[in-house]
Amino acid sequence: MMPSGETVTFSQLESRSNQGAHLLRKCGLRRGDVIAILLENHPSYFEIALSAERSGLYFTGISTHLSAKEAGYIVGDSDARILFACNRTLPAALEIAAMCPGLIVFAVDGSAKGARDYVAERDKQPGTPIADESMGAPMLYSSGTTGRPKGVKFALPDIAITELDALTDLGINRFGFEPGMVYLSPAPLYHAAPLRWSLSAIKLGGTVIVMEKFDAAYALELIEREQVTHSQWVPTHFIRMLKMPENDRSHYDLSSHRIAIHAAAPCPVAIKEQMIAWWGPIIHEYYAGTEFNGLTAITPEEWLTHKGSVGQAKFGTVHILSEDGDALPARQEGLIWFEGGSQFQYHKDDAKTASSYNEKGWSTLGDIGWLDEEGYLYLTDRKSFMIISGGVNIYPQEIEDVIVTHPRVADVAVIGAPDADLGERLVAVVQPLDMADAGEELAADIKAHVLAHLGRIKLPRQIDFMEELPRLPTGKLYKRLLRDAYWKEAKRI
Repeated sequence: MMPSGETVTFSQLESRSNQGAHLLRKCGLRRGDVIAILLENHPSYFEIALSAERSGLYFTGISTHLSAKEAGYIVGDSDARILFACNRTLPAALEIAAMCPGLIVFAVDGSAKGARDYVAERDKQPGTPIADESMGAPMLYSSGTTGRPKGVKFALPDIAITELDALTDLGINRFGFEPGMVYLSPAPLYHAAPLRWSLSAIKLGGTVIVMEKFDAAYALELIEREQVTHSQWVPTHFIRMLKMPENDRSHYDLSSHRIAIHAAAPCPVAIKEQMIAWWGPIIHEYYAGTEFNGLTAITPEEWLTHKGSVGQAKFGTVHILSEDGDALPARQEGLIWFEGGSQFQYHKDDAKTASSYNEKGWSTLGDIGWLDEEGYLYLTDRKSFMIISGGVNIYPQEIEDVIVTHPRVADVAVIGAPDADLGERLVAVVQPLDMADAGEELAADIKAHVLAHLGRIKLPRQIDFMEELPRLPTGKLYKRLLRDAYWKEAKRI
């Protein structure tokens, strides 16, 4: 359901995804081929993904926030043979088609010059299953926050399309997914978690409520109006809801809401404490990547006695290793490795794939963290975000977690900028709740706030203000863009 009120029923979804599968076969696609989806959160998204899934294809969702050149790289790199676009993304899709000879562009909103009419061609196909149904899989691309995005590719599942996959089983056993559930998805469907969890809910006979774009007040309204039982969030969503006036937040009846799941980025302890105080002990957290090489999870009850943890391993075994590959003791930070999780590869990048595995066959996503004596994992930050200032390794996540709790701060990123004396100096790029507050007085207040919680070595030497940080709707920050701007500026001086 969208704000327009458009609803797709289960029978329509079943029929249309079968018709879509016939159309994909008619276009010459066979098991192992790839389609790309360049859509906003559109009513056709699920039927296209399911058409590909029941045809044994890989389907690649692409961010609508990318330029045509950036999206075109993903289309070309993925070897996609068909690109689906809507009215808003069609101009970019046609530019991409010019870069990728032989690419078929389907317009999902009706006929358009330079593209084929998806609905018209789909409706000519039978609504019954294709003769050679087999299970496909998503091949989603990393967000590219620290470099060019890479496709995460798994072997196609050797299961019948009626069988439940591992993620759906996890939803049932860990997060109470069940027939009749009402699942709210406030994030873009091109991202792994919203797409995969939504498909799991649908396969179990649940209703999925999709937001076109996240809005804090509207999300709360939907929980009340649609009697939402399950939902999935990122910490940025929590922060924006908590910044609402108390009277506005308390206006909504959230009593139907039984399970809220969050992931994608570490959640500041103070933020999660406030959310549990507001919503009650219904907030579950997990840590995993698009690569699904392992997963940890933690219940709200566990979290209250292990604050800041992302839980114990539920899929794969967690190891913390030093730079030299040695096992580290409890409470010592190192690179996080998973043993026994899913095997993956980065499409067309053997070197990156090889660098993600060690000689034991364990894999890493490049995150830093530590384990306590009970095996609960705590995330520090990404290795690539580490700042070396005056010879000291500093991870910015801890500093960001403090600054974002300042009452006049909406968002923040801490980066390392070049410094002749220290090598790198800490810079906090702050998005104020009100840009009119930006200035020396707020900067001084933020510094005092940091010193009230952290040592002076973690105090940003410079605080700059930005009207809006380059954060993806999935909650991930394009930190690379911020950092690169400071380093490029230094080279010009």
